[in-house]
Amino acid sequence: MAVVIGYLPHLSVVRFNRLITKWHRQLVKLVRFCENDPGSHYCLQCEQYFCEKCKSFHNKQNISKDHMFQSGWDVIPAGKLKCKEHKEDFSFLCKTCNVPVCSSCVTDKHNGHKLSKIFDSNSELKEKNDQELRQKIKDATLSMEKVEQGLSSYDENVDIVIKAITDEGRKLKYMIDKHISQMIESLKDQSKKEKDKLKTIIAQNKGVLRAGVIFNNRSKELFKTKNDENKRQALKNLTDEIVELKIETIPDFPTVKYETKSSTDNEIRQLFGSFKIR
Repeated sequence: MAVVIGYLPHLSVVRFNRLITKWHRQLVKLVRFCENDPGSHYCLQCEQYFCEKCKSFHNKQNISKDHMFQSGWDVIPAGKLKCKEHKEDFSFLCKTCNVPVCSSCVTDKHNGHKLSKIFDSNSELKEKNDQELRQKIKDATLSMEKVEQGLSSYDENVDIVIKAITDEGRKLKYMIDKHISQMIESLKDQSKKEKDKLKTIIAQNKGVLRAGVIFNNRSKELFKTKNDENKRQALKNLTDEIVELKIETIPDFPTVKYETKSSTDNEIRQLFGSFKIR
């Protein structure tokens, strides 16, 4: 049995780093099967070390094709994550102090504190993460739909203005055709800038959706691992990352209109109205 390296609340950072170095030196051992290469991969199901070749062979066997591997440097043999004071395995999480505790701690320093099994704590964190992800995905989807609807309406308004400019220009002589073209080009250019702003919001919210999928997969993978303090810490870190996901707010949608006015052939420039985008 082995556990993934995690945070030990009873150790200082310096002592923890020294302990990790000591464990790493102890983990450099030969592969059990070929007895030649150092084991750089650890099978969580078989609880044995494998070199790259042995790992590949192991994954091709029907009986072990679904086994999960962890880097040999990231695995500590069972019994290492013990209560420093009582030398017992951690089996509970003290919610009052937010630290893992052993059975003796429960009747000692943490007597009367609110406790939960490490497995239950991990399950609660996963459920919280799942709910948060579902809400984030729902909010991002609704935001995208509203922006897309706004873009469609905005495009219709732009088309209406372009048609108004074109219809008015057809009443004029050939000498003003160039001016018509310039105005339409200006309108398209400015409307494109406004559309680009809205499309940026869509792209950013799509990024939230992609991140939601990634976090959801990470949550599923974490739940396949052994239930211990390391898993609880990993789920807690995932919770913090999910909270950091930001949904872009929907801005006021721009509108556009065209104002016409009368003029004579000698007032070509004054024949054209003006459009505004806000």
